[in-house]
Amino acid sequence: MDDKNYNAFETAQAQFDKVADILELEESARSLLREPLREYHFNIPVVMDDGKVKVFKGFRVMHNDSRGPGKGGIRFHPQETVDTVRALAMWMTWKCAVVDIPLGGGKGGVICDPHNLSPREQERLCRGWVRQVARNVGPLADVPAPDVMTNAQHMLWMLDEYEAIHGEKYPGFITGKPVGMGGSLGRTEATGYGVIFTVREALKEMGIRPEDTIASVQGFGNVSQYAIQLYHQLGGKVTTVSCWDQGEQKAYAYRKLSGIDLKELQGITDRFGGISKEKAAELGYEVLPGDAWIEQDVDILIPAALENEINAVSVHKIKPRVKIIAEGANGPTTTEADEIIAKRGIFMIPDFLANAGGVTCSYFEQVQSNMNYYWEKDEVLGKLDTRMTAAYIAVSELARKKKLYMRDAAYVIAIDRVTQACSMRGWV
Repeated sequence: MDDKNYNAFETAQAQFDKVADILELEESARSLLREPLREYHFNIPVVMDDGKVKVFKGFRVMHNDSRGPGKGGIRFHPQETVDTVRALAMWMTWKCAVVDIPLGGGKGGVICDPHNLSPREQERLCRGWVRQVARNVGPLADVPAPDVMTNAQHMLWMLDEYEAIHGEKYPGFITGKPVGMGGSLGRTEATGYGVIFTVREALKEMGIRPEDTIASVQGFGNVSQYAIQLYHQLGGKVTTVSCWDQGEQKAYAYRKLSGIDLKELQGITDRFGGISKEKAAELGYEVLPGDAWIEQDVDILIPAALENEINAVSVHKIKPRVKIIAEGANGPTTTEADEIIAKRGIFMIPDFLANAGGVTCSYFEQVQSNMNYYWEKDEVLGKLDTRMTAAYIAVSELARKKKLYMRDAAYVIAIDRVTQACSMRGWV
């Protein structure tokens, strides 16, 4: 992130305030929904492999649970802040509401860099996180999931610790588990596929064939890779991807104007989504600065990494050819950049709609775990396509009808649903 002073929670609140004015929300609803309902801050002591104890800072934030149990990932990141977690919890509330699943918004985090932790240290950290919040989370209260730099193994360690504490089996406590251990088929693909389901619908509305488009993607983790896979299946071409180089602690972009080969790049990628710079060059890829992904002459931009990547500075690098921005990441665009994108007439598919495939499939996993019956992969992905398409069409129709920016239209639908739930419960 370029701007060290960027605050994701301030962005989330500014986005909410704008739509609260459109909806003319009462002051009580504004006050309730601008802030989390509750949050937990805690220290996690971990015995390291050298025998020393290191203390990590952890968080769990519940933004709103008026529509159902909380839902939201746990991220491990060295620059994690509670304001980032607050913002992500708020965005999760809107994300669940916009796709109309009966869950609320939560988020968790630990300030750490798992690259520098052994597998056993990571396991102790996961179990320590659960011990701190075991009384405040659960299948009927708040259901965690993987996020940045966490995975299915981390979730299984957390589930095991939760079940050890409570003395019973609770497969619905956490999602993103390994298949065969309570995980859902299709969950791995869900977020990336969901992004492309919305891109497909946008192109359909514009009368553009996917095979006539080119895209540039930021990030090369799970979301990015599956988005590229499905986009390729639809006939589109990706020329540029970017990723973080752990060794050099900086980002690089990799470009091949004839189109990247996904399997080829996956073959030279580490488990955190870092592409080998040397091997990529040998395969004929241009190695460019990390922010080069945004200045490519393409039809579609897919930011699928972290927050604040399309900001007041970088937005001016977007080429005139760009027709669609589909936000695979959470909060990649600042409010200042949004205004410029809207004026330029670039079609924005906002994060909490575009990347809602992940939480939608997490909901499917939760349902399957709670009833102890699991669906086939085609059934999961079919349900996902139906849900994502319906949500996209509802937002797009409202945007056209009310002449709203797509992000504002998505917020209007989501905030209205959550406000109604709070009102019916007598909270506001």
